[in-house]
Amino acid sequence: MDIGIDLGTANTLLYVRGKGIVLNEPSVVAVRDGGRGAPAIGDEARESLGRTPDSVSALRPMREGVIGDYEAAREMIRYFVRKALKGRRTRTRMVVCMPTGVTPVELRAIVQAAQEAGGRTVHLLDESMAAAMGAGLPVDEPRGSMVVDIGGGTTEVAVISMGGIVTSRSLRLAGDRMNTAITEHIREERSLLIGERTAEEVKLEIGSAWPVPDDQALESRTCTVRGREKINGVPTALILTAAEIREAMHEPIEAIVATVQSTLAECPPELAADVMKHGIVLTGGGSLLPGLAQRIASATGIGVTVAGTPLECVALGTGKCVEEFDSVSTKVLTPAT
Repeated sequence: MDIGIDLGTANTLLYVRGKGIVLNEPSVVAVRDGGRGAPAIGDEARESLGRTPDSVSALRPMREGVIGDYEAAREMIRYFVRKALKGRRTRTRMVVCMPTGVTPVELRAIVQAAQEAGGRTVHLLDESMAAAMGAGLPVDEPRGSMVVDIGGGTTEVAVISMGGIVTSRSLRLAGDRMNTAITEHIREERSLLIGERTAEEVKLEIGSAWPVPDDQALESRTCTVRGREKINGVPTALILTAAEIREAMHEPIEAIVATVQSTLAECPPELAADVMKHGIVLTGGGSLLPGLAQRIASATGIGVTVAGTPLECVALGTGKCVEEFDSVSTKVLTPAT
């Protein structure tokens, strides 16, 4: 059985050969102190974020695209693999995505966790390449294709040609940092304490990266947020505007834009001309932030589009490697040792 794994900071997706994407769940594990009882993982664990008693810890094993808590990550991968295979215990061939800027130590942790979760052999795929393949870009052609994959923990930017990555940048900042920026803004400027899930809900409801003149409804939209007053601890509520949240997220958004610009600056002239002609493609959950494509287009002078299924591009690209393993393995996959 061959499996492709998009091991994301926010969500983990599994692709099974011949079946497609069979699992898409949050990368969250809830464990009791002292290891008592089975941990809650995925959808069940996400519901407990910010709502657990002192005896239970809800955590994200993946931090900024790599494993931050090895034991929890191993249990999470094992659980997801068994769930995808419907409980069948079998040694599988796995294709696992990794960020471009992963260190040897972080890479070793990913491989070891996959092997202990049942991987007979583990092959590694660059996340940018997976995103480009999943978005349907012509990665094998002698033509420059640029992809910007904005996930939960990392932003991967790459120019690809003839089955290889010509130039790339990996930024350990993405959707989660936007959530943090919202939390910090509301705490410092509005004296209200809110949790991670609340900040994400605010971003999804009224967040934007650039004024969207074609969507006046978004520009005038407000959001009521509830939390604990910073000074006296009293539960309270306040109203936020789209412009205020856009300003709160300004720093991480500008960091993403700067990474795109610096990657273009390092690109060979011929491939840069290809990118100017064919445009930049955005993938990942962060690409759905209203106005982000317009903000990048404004900064680069290049057309920007969002992939058709941005949340699934990396998993679908991994799936292509799983389905066509013999023909693509020598081009884009790295055997783990």
